[in-house]
Order: sequence, then C-alpha cells, then structure tokens
Amino acid sequence: MTTFESRVGKIQSSQKTVYNFLSDFNNFEQFIPGDKAKDWKSDESKCSFKVDGIGEVGLEIIEREPDKLIKITGSGMASVEFYMWIQLKDLEENDTRVKLTMKADLNPMIKMVASNPLKNFLEIIVTKMENFSYS
Repeated sequence: MTTFESRVGKIQSSQKTVYNFLSDFNNFEQFIPGDKAKDWKSDESKCSFKVDGIGEVGLEIIEREPDKLIKITGSGMASVEFYMWIQLKDLEENDTRVKLTMKADLNPMIKMVASNPLKNFLEIIVTKMENFSYS
C-alpha cells in the first residue's frame, strides 16, 4: 500500500462541530473539486460521483470515532483498493487541526501516474475544509 498524507490544516471551529459535519456525506460534496466530479449522490454513510477519465467512484464511511476520526473506503476507480482517514485534533476552542491520510494499493505504473494527482487532491480538500464556515 502506498501512503499519501496532506499537510495539517487549521479549521476555526470546534472539533465536535467539524466532526459532526464531516461524518455525514450529505455535507461532503463542497469539498470535492466540482470541475473533477459530476452527478453527486449521497446519504449519511455513502456517496458516489463520476470523475472524467475514471468513471463512477463510490465512497463509504466504514468507521467513526466520535470527534476524532472518520475512516473511508472506496469502490470504482478500476478496482483500486484504498482507505482514507480524516483525523481531527482540537488544540483549543475553535482551533481544530485536520489531516487526511490515504493508503492505496497501486501497481507501479498507476503509482507513477496517480501519485501527484492524489497528493494534490488531498491538499485541495484540506484547503476547502479550512476555508469552509461550519457554524
């Protein structure tokens, strides 16, 4: 498995508020780059969308650790197995840190092509999470 990590982002909201928002996929569409994803469908634990050049992508929350961790797995993407963790840490009131980690089972050819886009994808999501108003 190949590991990709985002930088640590800073969100100006409480850890509990951020966790409650992010642990529901109905709220997650705004963090996915709109120019890359189309036909968003979601419920609390699952979502799917189409990505140009890849096809249908599905995500499912498979573990929630209240206020701290959301673990996601995927389907689609040419049968690539991957997991993504959203980790939250409250430093003080209204100062929550967020970090995304993705582990993907990539063959060497796909790893060469996909490494930079996946890393950039995590950075885009963290930036959008930092700039979003959770109140």
